[in-house]
Amino acid sequence: MKLLGSLRRRFIHALRALLPILLVVVLFQAAVFRQVPEGAGSILIGLLIVAAGIALFLEGLERSVFPVGKSITNKLVKTASLWKLLPFCFFIGFAAVIAEPALISVADQAELVSEGRINSMTLRFVIALSVGLVMVIGALRVFLGWALHRVLLIGYTVVIGLTLISPEEVASLAYDSGGVTTNIVTVPLIAAIGIGMAASITGRSRLGDGFGLVALCVMVPMISVQLYGIVVYQLGDAAAVVSTDSADEAAWWLDLLVGLMTVIRDVLPVIAVVLFFQFVVLRRRLGNPIGVTVGFAMVVLGLYGFIVGLQIGLLPMGSRMAEQLIETDQVLLIVAFGVLIGFATTMAEPALMAISEEAQEISEKRLSANTLRVLVACGVAVGIGVGVLRILTGGSFVAIIIGLYLLALLLLLLAPKDLVPLSFDLGGVTTSEITVPLITALGIGLATATPGRDMLMDGFGLIAFASVGPVIAVLAYACVVRFAATAQARRSSSTAPKET
Repeated sequence: MKLLGSLRRRFIHALRALLPILLVVVLFQAAVFRQVPEGAGSILIGLLIVAAGIALFLEGLERSVFPVGKSITNKLVKTASLWKLLPFCFFIGFAAVIAEPALISVADQAELVSEGRINSMTLRFVIALSVGLVMVIGALRVFLGWALHRVLLIGYTVVIGLTLISPEEVASLAYDSGGVTTNIVTVPLIAAIGIGMAASITGRSRLGDGFGLVALCVMVPMISVQLYGIVVYQLGDAAAVVSTDSADEAAWWLDLLVGLMTVIRDVLPVIAVVLFFQFVVLRRRLGNPIGVTVGFAMVVLGLYGFIVGLQIGLLPMGSRMAEQLIETDQVLLIVAFGVLIGFATTMAEPALMAISEEAQEISEKRLSANTLRVLVACGVAVGIGVGVLRILTGGSFVAIIIGLYLLALLLLLLAPKDLVPLSFDLGGVTTSEITVPLITALGIGLATATPGRDMLMDGFGLIAFASVGPVIAVLAYACVVRFAATAQARRSSSTAPKET
């Protein structure tokens, strides 16, 4: 009964989070197109399935990934077993990214863009290796007490420098690759590892030191992909790319089975690494094996339901509305849709829900989970709006993205340093299974329909804008709160009676 009650509360919470998406669709269909959306029934069914998937997934995380990940990290830290902890961090990072569906999609598109110069599988290994290595660096950062803002300043200086010299085809791909490495499964687990380490080391702050691993997992692939792109464009030649599309349609039950197996394939590497270190390296049994097993099963089923709901309702809806908007040929209307759909999809992001609630708990409610979600959603909305406007007007991706990251680094210097890791982490959790498919479909649709744009070259980049927008929003909010508190303290001190 306790489980059912928890699932019911999460389901209602997920429905409330999905409501903005439905309101955006109804608003545009009623006020702009003045028609009932095609497949309205499928959209509603898809939203209900997505809500059920979110509820199962979040409950499964609380029963399996979070407690086991934190337990392993705490035990490794307390025994000072760096030789065990660092391999654990590397393999978790590599296993979680190599089979990431969004990364597979981006890598396949990159092979087409580069006319075969960039190999899809090689690109995935480059990114997975870089995430594994950055997990090791992130663990050492917490152990040695390195300030994250200094690491980010150095790292993004390298990113921006490489952007200025890398081929045009690689720049937007590299920034998008950083965004898609963090998904609905890896973000909560990576955050759990960082928070567990910070909680186990004397003198470390769970808020200031526990967060930051996700930020590094976003940043470092930007460097490795640009380096890889520079090499292949200087040394490689274009090659024929063979399409693997098939016109055969499988039976519906076979599609469902294949989809479930795909989800298991995506989640299994993470589960395998966690269980290997629990049983083989630490040689410990699970404290609650039945509960953990049920939790892992709920994670798989929840993620599967989530993806099925997207395919039934949200993705077709997004593609149809993008086509309708492009036909209107009204720039402001298209930008408004991008802004609103960016806000709505981010508010429904399961990984953002999990991280914002964790931040609220760690900060002892100094940070509000709802405030963080709204700030991040506003950042994504403005970022996507800027990206859509760039596609429509033909602006330079390199100039705009460098300008935005320079603004983020300026705010980094002004914001409270204990909030910097969380701010950059929140930029990584927004590009997950809801946001990426919808904004990718929008970007490719706009690039295809706009004269003078290349479908794949200009289709990339929206993910990058959706990643940096939340960083700027949260850092700006932190700066405003800090300056307001400082001003209030000065007023209080000036009005206080002086001792005689």
